[in-house]
Amino acid sequence: MSTPAIRILGVDPGLSATGWGVIEVAGSRLSYRACGSISTGTEMALARRLAFIHRELTDLIAEHAPDEGAVEETFINRDPRSALKLGQARGVALAALALAGLNVAEYAANLVKKTVVGVGHAEKAQVGMMVKMLLPTSRAQSADAADALAVAICHAQHRQARIRGAA
Repeated sequence: MSTPAIRILGVDPGLSATGWGVIEVAGSRLSYRACGSISTGTEMALARRLAFIHRELTDLIAEHAPDEGAVEETFINRDPRSALKLGQARGVALAALALAGLNVAEYAANLVKKTVVGVGHAEKAQVGMMVKMLLPTSRAQSADAADALAVAICHAQHRQARIRGAA
């Protein structure tokens, strides 16, 4: 009996650019479905930027019908103002996925890198290269989109352990 495919939406939150990536996983097989980046202009008011991210994620969820979501956790930033804005964008991403009824997992950036590259402090270029190796048909045009695919891959690898732990 074959394992049913699970569609995962990975999100790399950011106020200027929120990366997103959709993959399917059936057993240990990963398949690329779509990816991109949601960009907001600095000329927009903060509330409008956050609303735009929410609206775009909601539309992506409707279009791609993921079964589960995964969001990268915020890392500590030296600039409190930037950290707060990143946290707000992350909150909007979490809310959009949760309001759509998805189970949402969160992963630290180092765990995402370690899962995908094998090293917790990998560079963005290394992450992008490994995403391309794991998902040869992927078309990530930005580091944000590649990072979001990496978050989805991380979730695919760790979700079985989460399921076993919940049982």
